[in-house]
Amino acid sequence: MLQPKKTKHRREQKGVMKGNAQRGNQLAFGSFGLKTLENCWLTAQQIEAARQAISRHMNREGQVWIRVFPSKPITKKPLSTRMGKGKGDPQGFVCPITPGRILFEAEGVSLQIAKESMRLAASKLPIATKFVVRRDYVE
Repeated sequence: MLQPKKTKHRREQKGVMKGNAQRGNQLAFGSFGLKTLENCWLTAQQIEAARQAISRHMNREGQVWIRVFPSKPITKKPLSTRMGKGKGDPQGFVCPITPGRILFEAEGVSLQIAKESMRLAASKLPIATKFVVRRDYVE
């Protein structure tokens, strides 16, 4: 699972996700990518499941880049606990995602294989996504 080695604070506030992605919204490494169309918090488990789907369909050929990292701690109070008594304990890490963010990039495989592997990865994610191709890509 992806998670930070060390965080400055154990607990973090929820924050606000508004507007489109200002960074990480262009293909930087590969020729194919998976771009988000909605807001959400992606958990480390969801990112890992999508990564496995991509690499398995590509038969471990080519190269895959993960462009997001879950660094925001999420807390949860135990069930049947009364209100008050402070914030809950950290349960895991998420990555806040805004529309336009590139989640994964791939290189070194054909367009058909890349498209299908990104479709399989998108089915593991809780948000709408779209397959993007580099502007200067030629088959």
